[in-house]
Amino acid sequence: MAFSAAFSTSLYTPQTSLLFSEKSNNLFQKTCSLFPSQARKKLLCQPLRYNGFSTERSCVGIVKAIKSENWFKNVEVFTKEHVAVLLAHDVAQHSNKFIRERGAFTVVLSGGSLIKYLRKLVEFPYAESIDWSNWHVFWVDERVVPKDHLESNYKLAYDGFLSKVPIPPVNIYSIDDALEADGAADVYETNLRRLVKSGVIATSTNGFPKFDLMMLGIGQDGHVGSLFPGHSLVKEDKKWVSFIKDSPKPPSDRITLTFPVINSSSNIAMVVTGAGKNDAVYSALRGDEKTDKLPVGLVSSEGELKWYLDIGAASKLFKE
Repeated sequence: MAFSAAFSTSLYTPQTSLLFSEKSNNLFQKTCSLFPSQARKKLLCQPLRYNGFSTERSCVGIVKAIKSENWFKNVEVFTKEHVAVLLAHDVAQHSNKFIRERGAFTVVLSGGSLIKYLRKLVEFPYAESIDWSNWHVFWVDERVVPKDHLESNYKLAYDGFLSKVPIPPVNIYSIDDALEADGAADVYETNLRRLVKSGVIATSTNGFPKFDLMMLGIGQDGHVGSLFPGHSLVKEDKKWVSFIKDSPKPPSDRITLTFPVINSSSNIAMVVTGAGKNDAVYSALRGDEKTDKLPVGLVSSEGELKWYLDIGAASKLFKE
């Protein structure tokens, strides 16, 4: 499993221990504002450093390595605004690859702040160049509320993203909000099985659906989807889709993909921002192997798992 992370440097504070010159920082932010197709111009800037961590390439594109006693990870370093640029670039690359190889691109969305980080996809050049007709959109979890409800993940995604791109409505797989949570979960799993059988969704080596790209956020408590710390659903290993009626975060009734499905994905993008989530990020990336993992620490991928962090979410990683 490949692994990397994107760190935002939009807010520089002494606590981050990110050391770079004002000159190189200004040049970095200016040049990184270009779209990837324009970003082939070489930079003359010093590499970013954090104590023992060092980057080994110019600031645009993939920073090859970050090292410490605890990690060796591929890292991408961008400002907060450019996390959205980078995410759009990566999503477009995945879209092109899977549509070319399979004739379809299966994408799983989550709620929360993720949707606002997809905003660059509805702008030039992506809005015009992506083959939206072959996208198939799913949700990692959904609240069992009407689609026009303010708590609906579908409404959040529709208002901020789906209504602005020409994905065929038949390719957008929302839950049946007329059903109770258990019935909605059963119907959603039935639909996934139908799409696996027809070849729209690929199949993993362990027989679970293999989505091309799953985009996840996390909660301050480290939950992903509607898989919460200490809840029995975290250990569910048979069902593809399950339900919860006692969510510690309202609304209480939800459906969610299970970890075997999440972890069967070809690619996972973890998009996490805000200092309120830095404990969960730290636990997932540098936590003690002997302690019980938060749900976010149980996320893996059959392909690549990439973290997109702003400085708030990453701040605890930089503390000695």
